[in-house]
Amino acid sequence: MWAAALSPLALLVRDAFGGGLGAEPIEAATHRTGTTALVLLLCSLAVTPLRRITGWNRAVRFRRLLGLFAFFYASLHVLVYLFDQEFLPAYVVEDVVRHPYVTAGFASFVLLVPLAATSTRGMIRRLGRRWGTLHRLVYLAAGLAVLHFLWLVKKDITEPAVYAAVLGLLLALRLPAVTGERRPPPRLRPRTSRPTVPPP
Repeated sequence: MWAAALSPLALLVRDAFGGGLGAEPIEAATHRTGTTALVLLLCSLAVTPLRRITGWNRAVRFRRLLGLFAFFYASLHVLVYLFDQEFLPAYVVEDVVRHPYVTAGFASFVLLVPLAATSTRGMIRRLGRRWGTLHRLVYLAAGLAVLHFLWLVKKDITEPAVYAAVLGLLLALRLPAVTGERRPPPRLRPRTSRPTVPPP
């Protein structure tokens, strides 16, 4: 898993030093890091449906690693973007305000930050049930990432549309009507028997 997740970075470094990024290397690096982050994020969301469908419970141990690598490539994506903006806050703020696709991308990245920060076992124990509630933000982050890609592409939206369809399928596979899971019925409080009072 480590080798598979790091291979896009290795190929990116090879192409960067070998002139394989084309005439627009910054744009190519931005696209490749962003796409890799989105693919890994969708792979992390696919772990639970895969486990439910196949019964392969050991797949759960890859979910956190996939999520962390998705955040790693998203961080590289943002870093390359900031480099293109010369790390000037005024340029970044103006770009975020003027272009909705940049707004959606930054919002997705901001949502991933607390998820990555609380991915350790210690934080899972500290947060308890709140950890699961917090990490449901990954669905919103994935949706914003797909929206970022859709708004970024101006002509051919085939590639981002495929990612949107995959995300929609993964979310649909989590519905109880699809998985066959049923919520347990609510527990009824036992009625307290009132003492009968004999008529006068």
